[in-house]
This record gives sequence, C-alpha cells and structure tokens, in this order.
Amino acid sequence: MELRRHGRGYVLEDEDVLDAPIERVAPFFERPENLEAITPPFLNFSIRTPSPVPMHDGAIIDYVVRLHGLPMRWRTRIEGFVPGRAFTDVALRSPYAYWIHRHEFEPVGPGRTRVRDRVEYAPPLLPMSRPVHALFVRPTLERIFAFRRARVRALVDGSGARA
Repeated sequence: MELRRHGRGYVLEDEDVLDAPIERVAPFFERPENLEAITPPFLNFSIRTPSPVPMHDGAIIDYVVRLHGLPMRWRTRIEGFVPGRAFTDVALRSPYAYWIHRHEFEPVGPGRTRVRDRVEYAPPLLPMSRPVHALFVRPTLERIFAFRRARVRALVDGSGARA
C-alpha cells in the first residue's frame, strides 16, 4: 500500500493479486452488502440502504461507521460502473472534505485477479488537519486496508465468497 500527498489532499493506492477468477472477485466487490465483512470490527460498520443494493451508475449507498463511539454517516454515489471490471464510489457525505475511491479488477492469468484500489481524499480543514492526518487518519486508513486485504483473501481466495 502506498499513501502520499496529492494535490490538496492525499492518495492511497493498494493492489493485491487473488487466487480467484475475476468472475468471482468482481461480483463480490459489486455487492455493497459485502462491505461489512471486509470492514474492521472497530468501525462498527452498518449499511443503511435496504438490501439488495443494485450496483449501477448513480446508485446511492448510505452507511454508518462508528469511530471511538462517534457515529459518522456516509452517503456514496457509484460512478463509472463497468460490470466485472471497475467502479468508483464518490462520497456525497462523509467525515472527509472529499473521498473518491476507484476499484479495478483485472485477470492476470488462469484463475487469478488483480484488485486495485485508488482513494483520493482530504480530511476536513486542510491544511490545519495535516497533523491529525499524520497522527490519526493515516494510521487508521493503513489499518483498515490491511484488514480489508486479509479479509478479502479469506473470503474470496477460498470457497467462502458471497457473490
């Protein structure tokens, strides 16, 4: 995982290759209901949009996370949806000044899939929030994406994928 300054904010890029075909990997990520399974328990993730959530350009997904007991409501809109290949969730409401998360899936050999994440984001109140980013936001995002990578491997590499 790489996390660096970018423009007014930051960019986080993460990549993994899974021992699972794209036909299993992409549908897993295209079901917002699977977010709870790949979000660390310390965030107390709860999706608020009624299930099933159909994935398409313009889809709106509401959820809540709790960090240190404080509820944080998120609303994201799906953009650039290419079934089985890519989509972007853009935060319309979140604790960030902006959050744009691109997901991409690419076959890299028989039964293997590369998963790429690129998140462009900025904490509120930049540049005053830079110390908060360094001490709190960055380590929290690193922890979230490490957990997510491990959970995706456990759920999708094996026979436990919920697609």
